[in-house]
Amino acid sequence: MTKNWAFKTPGIPDEAFNQNEKVPGPTKEEIRVITISKARLMEGQVVIDTGCGTGGLTVEAAMQVGSKGKVYAFDENETAVSLTKVNVQKFGVENTVVVTHGKAPEALISLPNADAIFIGGGGVSLRAIIQTAHYKLKPTGRIVINTILLETTTTAIAELKALGYRDIDIANISVAKGKQINSGTMMMARNPITVISATKLLGYS
Repeated sequence: MTKNWAFKTPGIPDEAFNQNEKVPGPTKEEIRVITISKARLMEGQVVIDTGCGTGGLTVEAAMQVGSKGKVYAFDENETAVSLTKVNVQKFGVENTVVVTHGKAPEALISLPNADAIFIGGGGVSLRAIIQTAHYKLKPTGRIVINTILLETTTTAIAELKALGYRDIDIANISVAKGKQINSGTMMMARNPITVISATKLLGYS
């Protein structure tokens, strides 16, 4: 496998990634595991990571698609782009990953059609990002959207339904991690994340 992570299974520890206080992330380990599983990746596939942040999902996806696959990652934050490149190299997947600076949805347009597309957040542009991602997604391809806000979740689900997705899977993930204190182990809750995933049906362009 790749350097710094000798396993096929996803779930690289958060602390293994280079981080920067100016860039959110990485996507927490347990959320990455579920996100990758919802994408149903196979070797040789093409993946797009929209708003890659520190590159956690980018690296995990690259390990799944292997040297015959390709992961295209971009972010509008130049510091995030630099940090993703560092992490891509750290985990030895630089030959699989292409990292660029760009803002969604515009940055999606020039990328190849993909077997899976990750979307995180999206803000006021979320509908346009999902619409553009839909047209870049191959038939039977997977779209996976991670949201924090209820409003974002509602928008994402409504847009997927409008685009003809019928098998929309919605999972709200709450994770608590153990923290050692003087008297024992305290479970510290993290913000719940909603993972929305669906398959593009044949016949929908």
